[in-house]
Amino acid sequence: MIQKVAVIGSGTMGSGIAQVAATAGCAVKIYDTNLDALSRSKNALEKTLSMLLEKGKIDAAEQNRISSSITYVSALEELFDSELVIEAIIENLDIKRKLFSELETIVSAETILASNTSSLSIASIAASCQKSERVIGIHFFNPAPLMQLVEIVPAVQTNERTLQKSVETISKWKKIVAVAKDTPGFIVNRVARPFYSEALRIYEEGVADFATIDWSMKTFGGFRMGPFELMDFIGHDVNYIVTESVFTAFYFDSRYKPAFTQKRLLEAGFLGRKSGRGFYNYSEEIPKPTENETLGQQIFERILVMLINEAADALFLNIASTNDIDNAMTKGVNYPKGLLAWADEKGIAWCVEKLDALYNEYHEDRYRCSPLLRKMNRENKTFY
Repeated sequence: MIQKVAVIGSGTMGSGIAQVAATAGCAVKIYDTNLDALSRSKNALEKTLSMLLEKGKIDAAEQNRISSSITYVSALEELFDSELVIEAIIENLDIKRKLFSELETIVSAETILASNTSSLSIASIAASCQKSERVIGIHFFNPAPLMQLVEIVPAVQTNERTLQKSVETISKWKKIVAVAKDTPGFIVNRVARPFYSEALRIYEEGVADFATIDWSMKTFGGFRMGPFELMDFIGHDVNYIVTESVFTAFYFDSRYKPAFTQKRLLEAGFLGRKSGRGFYNYSEEIPKPTENETLGQQIFERILVMLINEAADALFLNIASTNDIDNAMTKGVNYPKGLLAWADEKGIAWCVEKLDALYNEYHEDRYRCSPLLRKMNRENKTFY
């Protein structure tokens, strides 16, 4: 088992990953060039551990063990003895490639080099290394200590040893692993796009306002947050940029097209909860939804069938297995059900009919039915 782990980047994500690794018994080094950021990371961890102690989740011995397992360093050379390095820095391909190229001159030939990127090409990052076969994507979700899912993404260069050792390690860290193909957005950030984009489309068509769409998804779908609440929570500086990057990476496929409504908020600096205003103005009372059951059911079903279609297409294109796709959505973004299981529940014929009705109404490629759904409908098959 891997014992020595390094995390590059001491922000929320990097600090969270370090906490997970230390809790699992690893000796962890957090590297950052910013000494203030390292200090904030250390203080945040101590605060978290104290809170866990107060709640009875850990005892004093465990608190001390986790805390003493983490070392904070500001020189990259300090990572020389690491068996696994996980990079959790800015989502910039050129910066990541430069870092990996430099890392390779410091660590051993057997060290696994992993990126926590949510959507960038692992193959492109790996290509910056001489030993590209030991590079892999290990994508945690925020907050890392609480979220169960980790997407593991082998590049075309990644060898079997690197993949198996990564899966084994993350599983021993008590996380649920979903192995995904190295395509834009991997599983979650690809399959979840319609939750946002179709909600935005419904709003832009004037079908319903933000509050009503959110109410529909929570009331009829059982989602913890509606799409506009969630986008405001994530922040438009994050959510919109991911949408735009996935759209670009898929050669401008209309299924991933961003919305001007969200772009304008980003341009205005209305980033959501973090700035006090996004789709909602948080200094004012949140508007009440129009609680029309028929309308709400229609909104929910339209967004749901688009999500199901995206999940089916991910399976059709071998992005991940049926179980990994459903686990990714329930454990990575807290969906109330796996989308492929949901498709079985609603009926494959129902999915195809809904999608065909949308396509016939709009004649837009974004509403094309996945070939897998159409084939399953013909053959009277289910996902499970």
